[in-house]
Amino acid sequence: MPRPIARVLALLELLQSGGIRTAAELADRLGVDERTVRHYIGHLIDLDIPVESVRGRHGGYRLAPGHRMPPLMLNDDEALAVALGLVAGERAGLTPSTSTGTGTGAGTSTGAGASTNTGTGTASETAAAKIRRVLPGRLRLRLDAVLGSLAFTAPPRTPAAAPATEVLLPIADAVNHHRPVTIRYTSADGRHSERTLHPHGLVVHSGKWYTTAADLTSGQDRTFRLDRITDVRTLPGSFEPPPAADPAERVLTALATAPYRYEVSLRVQATAEHIHTRLPPSVAVVHELPSPGGADAQTERWSRVGLRVDRLDWLPAVLASLDRPFVIDRPDELRGLVEALAERLTASARRTPPQD
Repeated sequence: MPRPIARVLALLELLQSGGIRTAAELADRLGVDERTVRHYIGHLIDLDIPVESVRGRHGGYRLAPGHRMPPLMLNDDEALAVALGLVAGERAGLTPSTSTGTGTGAGTSTGAGASTNTGTGTASETAAAKIRRVLPGRLRLRLDAVLGSLAFTAPPRTPAAAPATEVLLPIADAVNHHRPVTIRYTSADGRHSERTLHPHGLVVHSGKWYTTAADLTSGQDRTFRLDRITDVRTLPGSFEPPPAADPAERVLTALATAPYRYEVSLRVQATAEHIHTRLPPSVAVVHELPSPGGADAQTERWSRVGLRVDRLDWLPAVLASLDRPFVIDRPDELRGLVEALAERLTASARRTPPQD
């Protein structure tokens, strides 16, 4: 927004915090002179916001007691934070459901004579709807672009590496309107590059934000972390998105197939659903093998499991927790670790408790 308007809103926020604010204090907080503060006060009064001038030694400006402010005055960053917070809370099951029996505009009508307010949903959904209604049209469209292109996978284990608004908003717009962009990217090993992308989707996985895209620079489909992106620029033109692209699945597959020290191949007598209870899709790629047929076809089903890991020491315990027969195709080091765990468990099971 234009700088003077932003400062007028900042002035309103300072007054809304309560108390009397001197002209000198307001000028210092806003980075302007006292004459400009008085000019901004005039703007607020013109908008029918009752700002009072208090005379005397400790005088200054304050809002009239009991005045209720407009419902929302959020900048882009604040509006995005509120909207995403509501969505994340709903996905995590942290918001209660709500049912509205009376009121206006909260429900849906299913036909002539139906109640105008019989809708049900979560508190986050109703709150998000109220926020959306009072946002400026420009900002509402940008938030819709983010929320319409966003997919969640696993909940975060660590604090999220939140992307900058100037990165997230243009990429979300590019996803929704199929517009090419250029970005500056820093890879995990610190290398810098400039790339041209056709973004396909936005995904939040374990507290990190990703975009899946066709990377025109390398000619490959790639996954990029948003916190490593700077300087997003939208290019003219448009592109045709790939059919039936699932950004969340592509992110999980990219994480599971990233280069690591060990490439593990297993066969497990279990369904993919059961295996993923211990080895999530971001860790393991699972393909169910054809059933051999017969009366015990379901119980005899096997799956091929592929992992790429930097360490093997945690895998034997996870495989044991699956409680299903398995075969290790590679690497041989994993066989030795499984045997060692089996020996330790056997020794512990045979150990007698000490006598009192």
